[in-house]
Amino acid sequence: MYSKMVGRGCLVLALFISSLPVAECADLAENEVKQAIERGKKFLIQEQAQDGSWVAEPEVQVGISSLCVLSLLNSGMTAQDPTIRRGLQYLRSRSQDDFGGRNETYQVSLMIMALSAAKEKSDAVRIADLAQRLENGQITSNNVGAWSYGLKNVSQNLGDQSNTQFAILGLREAVEAGASVSRRTWERARDYWERNQSPVDGGWGYLVGGADGDVGRPRSSGSMTVAGVASLAIIQQMLLSDADVAADGSPPCCNERPNDMAIQNGLNWLGRSFSVHHNPGGPGHSWLLYYIYGIERAGRLTGQRFFGDYDWYREGTAKLLAIQNPVDGHWVGTGTYESRPVCGTSLALLFLSKGLSPVLVNKLKYGMRHPNNPNVLLDNNWNRHPRDVRNLTELISSMPRWPKLLTSQDLDLARAVKTGGINSMMQAPVLFITGPGRLSFSPAETQLIKEYLEEGNFIFACPTCQGDDFEASFRELVTQIVPPGEGELKLLPPDHPVYRIEHPLQPDGVKLYGVDFGCRTSIMYSPEDLGCLWDYWAKVDPPNRNVQLKAKIVRATQIGVNVMAYATGREPPDKTQVREVAQNKGELDQIERGLLQIAQIKHEGAWNAAPRALRNLLTSLNESVGMAASTKTRDLMLSDKNIFRYPILYMHGRNRFTTPEDERQQLRLYLDRGGVLVADSCCGAKPFDKSFRDLIKQVYPDRKLERIPVTHELFSEKIGQDIRLLRRRTAEGGENTVGGNFTTRATEPILEGIEVDGRYSVIYSRYDISCALERQTSGNCEGYLPEDAVKLGTNIILYSMLQNLRLQPGEIAP
Repeated sequence: MYSKMVGRGCLVLALFISSLPVAECADLAENEVKQAIERGKKFLIQEQAQDGSWVAEPEVQVGISSLCVLSLLNSGMTAQDPTIRRGLQYLRSRSQDDFGGRNETYQVSLMIMALSAAKEKSDAVRIADLAQRLENGQITSNNVGAWSYGLKNVSQNLGDQSNTQFAILGLREAVEAGASVSRRTWERARDYWERNQSPVDGGWGYLVGGADGDVGRPRSSGSMTVAGVASLAIIQQMLLSDADVAADGSPPCCNERPNDMAIQNGLNWLGRSFSVHHNPGGPGHSWLLYYIYGIERAGRLTGQRFFGDYDWYREGTAKLLAIQNPVDGHWVGTGTYESRPVCGTSLALLFLSKGLSPVLVNKLKYGMRHPNNPNVLLDNNWNRHPRDVRNLTELISSMPRWPKLLTSQDLDLARAVKTGGINSMMQAPVLFITGPGRLSFSPAETQLIKEYLEEGNFIFACPTCQGDDFEASFRELVTQIVPPGEGELKLLPPDHPVYRIEHPLQPDGVKLYGVDFGCRTSIMYSPEDLGCLWDYWAKVDPPNRNVQLKAKIVRATQIGVNVMAYATGREPPDKTQVREVAQNKGELDQIERGLLQIAQIKHEGAWNAAPRALRNLLTSLNESVGMAASTKTRDLMLSDKNIFRYPILYMHGRNRFTTPEDERQQLRLYLDRGGVLVADSCCGAKPFDKSFRDLIKQVYPDRKLERIPVTHELFSEKIGQDIRLLRRRTAEGGENTVGGNFTTRATEPILEGIEVDGRYSVIYSRYDISCALERQTSGNCEGYLPEDAVKLGTNIILYSMLQNLRLQPGEIAP
């Protein structure tokens, strides 16, 4: 029976290889976004003048050139790229007189932002001088706290929201670069934005000079409202206070902190008025790209994935891809400057590239809903420490070996159940749950959290105010989302990698509990209110910060960093790499009989540590390679005669196992007659590796597993893709290294095999493939990165399908 199946599978394979290049297998959405970015970058590079500038009117040339450098740096270029080097050289050669005049505030702010993004220490003094120039230009009488176009003759300036926004952006980047900015400057800016917010609708409009009550107050617009929201979010971080901190450095973690209503009202306006097709509330269709660039900033800095019902990044990206010039890749908008291609393209690139930043953490939003408005929560228990996760993420973004711009977002659980389901949770690999009291989720909400965990993600929880009820209810939740008998939180052993993966933590003083699920510890719990101390973290400490509080913050953030490093391996996916979960799983199972099916071998060594790995690989084969494969896998013992119905057997695990003699004999018969056994050790687990080698030695006493040469066709385009170089995470210093430092390198893949009649009947990887296929890998998981694990697994399956399973009809189980 199965000889027909093999023939048909080989025919599908041969037809595919002869008709389509494997390079076309990448996800279309990911390609579209990244190709749009590359085309926009290419346009800007081509437009650069010989002196390193981008030509514009003299009064804005420094500002436009700074904007171009900034957008290219955020789009993946570095200060070492020739285009950036020339651009920076041009900016550094400008005197202060070159960017004075009518647009001085914009130009000074943009130069600070460009130099800060380059991250070269030699610019520190210049950045500090420019920041002081901005501070001196803040209006301190009449329209107090604002900035105007010029930075001189401050007493005569009127000020407006747009200039003020850019001054705040410039000062923020100056602080990032090490400059000092007066607390009073931030306080005046805060008062300005709050004073000029509409008391009617919560938005902001463009106004030269301040509003006198409601007299002359402009209509709220999208561009100015995103400016107000983002500015206040920045200012909020800069004005952290240690008020009410005890003498021993203990903060008032149990106090309920009110929401920042100015920010919340601005977000509400955006939710009601959101559009990416025009600047809502603005005159005509003006300043569209300026507004879209602001959307990214407001969403990222406040941790919002949605404004109202709109996923701002998806909506904005779709719009920008639709209006990009198809010939040379530039963008133009409508407005004084964004109608110029270099300006419009820079604004579009900043949205696409910065908005693409990986989301590290979802913070779970839950609680009782208003009976007449389900979008409104009646309490704020989920968010007693509003900046906890955002601060931790900002800290991590500044650390070596992490992506340079990470974000977090709030995840509304009830909304996820009603709308996007599991896919609405998949942007972030970590779910953070906190609160002061008992958790209470509906069955549908609990099921969604369970699915999130089963898809290879990670859950971290800690109480607010050391709540005993929270811990008890979280323990109950764990029993509901993991298999029966496996849902008990246990104290992690002192040698657990989380204690040393980034910072050396003392297990005696840091109690972490966990549950092993799949390839790793997938749930962790801290009985401490870590979020309270994360909330007090600051890039620049407030005046006279309590030394003991500082020590507590350092300890709490180190715990958080270690947990995130363990959960993600420092490699959270960007938004185009997020894998959507198929909603039609039943339909996928109903593939025509007679097509490729693979059986998974059951054994006692955690045989199903990565339960969706094989399904994910087969789904990838269907979607990218075009092979007709059933994603409904069969789990069999080696003693089951039905193994002869399958051309490929798949096996993985974490723990030690043994195999009875009758199973070994049947496996030998299966392999000798053309079957293929594909196996890997989950996260490079040594107990499984040893047991698997013992099994193969017993099956083939006269042979041994030997490395498959990287020159073999299995690694070549003849089979699938050229995979002679893949990214693999290994322990620094070799296999016997003690500690938590792992390095990712591009290197030759290592597969071992047993040859039978000139073909490999056993293909084994001692480095992880399966957990990577589920994105379950942690920072100490020795194995291939997810994208490369798919490539390697695909080639292995395609090679295995070229073998011929030779069976006698009488030997096939009924």
